[in-house]
Amino acid sequence: MNEPSILSLLPPILALLMIVATRKVLPSLGVGIIIGALVLSDWSITEGAVLIWEIFAGIFVADGSINDWELYIIFFLLILGIMAALISFSGGSRAFGEWALKRVKTRIGAQLVTLLFGILVFIDDYFNSLTVGQVSRPLTDRHHISRAKLAYIVDSVAAPICVIAPLSSWGAYIITIIADILSSHNQTQYGGLQAFLYMVPMNFYAMTALLFVFLAIVWKLDFGPMRTHEKRAIMHHQVLDPDRTGVPGEQSQHLDEHKGKVRDLIIPILVLIASTVVFMIVTGAQAADEVTALSVFAETDVASSLVYGGLIGLGVTVLLTLTKRPAVTGFIKTVFAGMQSMLPAIYILILAWIIVSIIDQLGTGQYLADFIDGTIPLFLLPALLFLLAGFMAFSTGTSWGTFSILLPIAGEIAAALDISLILPMLAAVLAGSILGDHCSPISDTTILSSTGAGSHHIDHVITQLPYAFFSAVGAFAGYLILGATGSTLTGLTAALLITIGIAFLFKITRKPIADENKG
Repeated sequence: MNEPSILSLLPPILALLMIVATRKVLPSLGVGIIIGALVLSDWSITEGAVLIWEIFAGIFVADGSINDWELYIIFFLLILGIMAALISFSGGSRAFGEWALKRVKTRIGAQLVTLLFGILVFIDDYFNSLTVGQVSRPLTDRHHISRAKLAYIVDSVAAPICVIAPLSSWGAYIITIIADILSSHNQTQYGGLQAFLYMVPMNFYAMTALLFVFLAIVWKLDFGPMRTHEKRAIMHHQVLDPDRTGVPGEQSQHLDEHKGKVRDLIIPILVLIASTVVFMIVTGAQAADEVTALSVFAETDVASSLVYGGLIGLGVTVLLTLTKRPAVTGFIKTVFAGMQSMLPAIYILILAWIIVSIIDQLGTGQYLADFIDGTIPLFLLPALLFLLAGFMAFSTGTSWGTFSILLPIAGEIAAALDISLILPMLAAVLAGSILGDHCSPISDTTILSSTGAGSHHIDHVITQLPYAFFSAVGAFAGYLILGATGSTLTGLTAALLITIGIAFLFKITRKPIADENKG
């Protein structure tokens, strides 16, 4: 298969349709992988099987050496699973839940604390997705907030906050791409960092997604499939669907808890966060030609930093657990239970990496990008790029891959048609990439958000979709107005007001679940 064709859309669309229809992630991804491999191998079963094996093996070994990125992410998941199990085993989760329950009195307060924590942990989306969910879970469980709702809050903060924070792994990566694009089109009036800062208020989806999750919390906007999960949590105190099994990170009910203290949770998590940030700075400084705040985060090795920080956090967790003198068999059983709890997430992640690799070889992203040409009215370009980036990230499961393909194309289009539109068009690509990343069940961030929150992955995907859609409506309208008026302030104001209007309609037309129960 040489040129990307419409067949390149078949594997991701088939996998996504099967996920929605069957709500079984692994078989659906498997079918998408098989179909994609057959398309790439001209429908040869043997060649297709060899291709799948090569991609699978490449997750662990690449170019004759260990593929440390994917392996380190898997290793970090196992470390986090063990940490969570030991913290629960030592009684830290229970103690933190009881401590927080005395200070955070309401369900709204518990969700707002989670939201605030997600905003503060802006360094990296992987780190954000996993740690915010893990730390918040004892508090949200005590307030009977469904894991699906927790996963939505975690996911709706992670990518949007990372994409507008210049000192994050995302921000640094985007700034370097933008700087190259501006330089190639002789745009010297501002550098990459300055352009990025100008684009922050143009990233309408990041703004509307953060606004919508805030309004969903304070106005108790539980609609669509989310309402079923929240109703079960409020009325029956079941934060998970009891008919489903295999939840990532869910092992505490099988462990014998010791009498713990709040520090048994707080200290390991703080050590994990601090040591990971330190290693991100160290690895970035070692790789950067010139050590600046921006270059450090542009060159940082996120995967190895997570593992190094995770190992230190795990070491502290083990020491705190051993001070309680647990039985050896109980300790070992807890360690293995923690590792086992992360296996569902690892299985999904591996299959997602395989299908993303196949989609990349099929040229799905390039095929979608080729739809943009010069016959489209100029004022429509930001809105259409937003939609195209959203569909591309949704289909490919990668926002960073979408950045790398569409940002240069957006720059070329702006240079050819109207260079004054270059920043709005680049911002629209960033915003659409985040939208697609939120909606895609094969996105790393989506998978890790459900893992950190301890939610069934498919429950998280299905419940988040309506919220992401309505956030996107406001953003899309904002880009139409931005394209027509050329005013960032007018476009952003419209996007936020429309988002508030949509949320308010849900507020006045749907009773809160607690009130409905009283009625």
